[in-house]
Amino acid sequence: QVQLVEYGGGLVQAGGSLRLSCAASGRTLSSYVMGWFRQAPGKEREFVACISGNGGRTYSTDSVKGRFTISRDNAKNTVYLQMNNLKPEDTAVYYCAKAYGTILESTYTGYDYWGQGTQVSVSS
Repeated sequence: QVQLVEYGGGLVQAGGSLRLSCAASGRTLSSYVMGWFRQAPGKEREFVACISGNGGRTYSTDSVKGRFTISRDNAKNTVYLQMNNLKPEDTAVYYCAKAYGTILESTYTGYDYWGQGTQVSVSS
């Protein structure tokens, strides 16, 4: 079993920054792609970014490119999402997830373990 715990969410003004962390336990995750998703009220869960096992490859959705950066520290079994220049439309619950394998994946069906989520709220 894999347990994922996200933290670092909060309330921030537009233009501000937050850094989300996702700590994993139960299994070493250095072989797996890890991803971040988000879900706003009344909307479907949306892909944000993912990162390869060694951190050498990343992929993110267009709406966050240039503002969000995904990274990982395999020694700490932790994945990060640095979010800069936040906008009100970034308001959502953010989830980290472990992919089934090693292919960068943007669909939620490609992930088998999920954290409980952390709320990010951006005020205008």
